[in-house]
Amino acid sequence: MHRPVTPGPHPDDPGYPALSAPAAPGLDALDARLVDCRACPRLVDWREEVGRVRRAAYRNETYWARPVPGFGPADASLAVIGLAPAAHGGNRTGRLFTGDPTSDFLFTALHAAGLAALPTSRSRDDGQRLYGTRLVSPVHCAPPDNRPTPAERDTCRPWMARELALLGPTLRAAVVLGGFGWQALMPVLTAAGYVLPRPRPAFGHGAHTRIEGPDGPLDLLGCYHPSPRNTSTRRLTPEMAADVFRRAARLARPDD
Repeated sequence: MHRPVTPGPHPDDPGYPALSAPAAPGLDALDARLVDCRACPRLVDWREEVGRVRRAAYRNETYWARPVPGFGPADASLAVIGLAPAAHGGNRTGRLFTGDPTSDFLFTALHAAGLAALPTSRSRDDGQRLYGTRLVSPVHCAPPDNRPTPAERDTCRPWMARELALLGPTLRAAVVLGGFGWQALMPVLTAAGYVLPRPRPAFGHGAHTRIEGPDGPLDLLGCYHPSPRNTSTRRLTPEMAADVFRRAARLARPDD
């Protein structure tokens, strides 16, 4: 007797992340489900429009124009949490923090801290590798004006929640780039069983708090987001960013 096959969640369903992410058995499976997601119509329209119109400098390239998964090893002890892919960066190349000025700044700092093989991140096949570090994003599609809505952030949350849960056994520290990522992370940590102090820790560059979780303590550090506005005004310098990453690396791998 043949049993009827129960269809899985459809990528167009607004509940697709919440239905699909928690059951992913590993990061590869999670990423495979994530790249099919079409749960946020505004973000889908924008990422695909950018991929069709393209910037003049990239007019001969085929844009990724899909959700962009995390990047880095599955046994990372350090997570770097950003905001969302850039329209002509990650949305073009298919890899977070890749192919735009923000990524150049970030990878220069990661390389200076010994966390990246190369000081630049230009494409998915450029040979870049991260050492003990994984890039994570609260929102996986490029948003108009780099501003996802609170509803889009919340819809996307299950992807980051599952990613951090899968990293949990080895994760010991996280650097959060900017206040948006910091605020997006707090409910994920609470739901995952981490004990946050009260009042909740406030974001700031160089902020540091240690929280207890199901797999042991986690050190959270804040760093200004490496946006062109912050770097051109020198609110964030390469030395400032590298100092935060060096500190995070020591906390993540205290026995090295």
